Amino acid sequence: MDQYIFLQAKPSKFTDLHFCYCGYEKCVKLHSWGPAVRPNYLLHYIVSGKGSYQVGERSYELTGGDGFLIEPGRQCFYQADAADPWTYLWMGFDGRLAAECVEHMGLGGDKLTFKCAHGRELRDIIFEILRNNHSTEANDLLIQGLMYQFLSIMLRDSEIITHETFKDNSYVRKAIEYIQNNYSSPIHVTDIAEYVNLNRGYLYTLFKSEVNMSPQQYLMTFRLTRAAELLNTTEYSVESIAISCGYRDPAVFTKAFKRMHGMSPLKYRQNTSMKSRLSLNMGLDMLGSPDGGE
Repeated sequence: MDQYIFLQAKPSKFTDLHFCYCGYEKCVKLHSWGPAVRPNYLLHYIVSGKGSYQVGERSYELTGGDGFLIEPGRQCFYQADAADPWTYLWMGFDGRLAAECVEHMGLGGDKLTFKCAHGRELRDIIFEILRNNHSTEANDLLIQGLMYQFLSIMLRDSEIITHETFKDNSYVRKAIEYIQNNYSSPIHVTDIAEYVNLNRGYLYTLFKSEVNMSPQQYLMTFRLTRAAELLNTTEYSVESIAISCGYRDPAVFTKAFKRMHGMSPLKYRQNTSMKSRLSLNMGLDMLGSPDGGE
């Protein structure tokens, strides 16, 4: 069974750069996430063990001391090793200056993996955030400051792992940007194709080549991933979330959500809320361990 601790922030008052969530997990063999997309930036650091990270057609084999970046809107998949599953921690963040911050780290685009010699410091920061999990004005400021410390360590002397470069397709990039900015509206693939000035068939070919899914699949995955985030972090009704994610018919939204996540939006909200409470309670002993539960 996974040893799992997780903290999800409420909607933030900070706009330039703000904390989204963080966690620490000792994974079971072949534990995986995706293929799916995230709506924010997410850094993973591998404390021990091994696993693989895949973005589009690129795949990275990573081990203790390595880390990887997930960029918003890019489909990815990662999985623990079958023989030596990884233990990792993560920090999610977003905001107006998030892209610039990632760029200063030397990450983004085709540079998605790195090495860091300060894993103990990163872990201590994550655990300090998890200890201060009650939402108060003081804790919100404390967590915001700890997030900046985490990113500062990343900027200190992390070494970017260079892999074979991957030629991004500017049409796909532009289409993904359009989806990210307009997913809450009732847009269709024809709208996306018109925006990038390509015919629909050629856009489909480019998407299959670059991100291994069709434009329609990408749009749906992005919307439903964003919906899952809203179910986790807000108390908005399912109908409101459906509308904010581009679905005008809540019944259609519920059917699509259940097909992707294996349960209804209401059940998903109940399960994730319960899992977060149990994870934090179960993690108190781990946080008190001198070895951090490794």
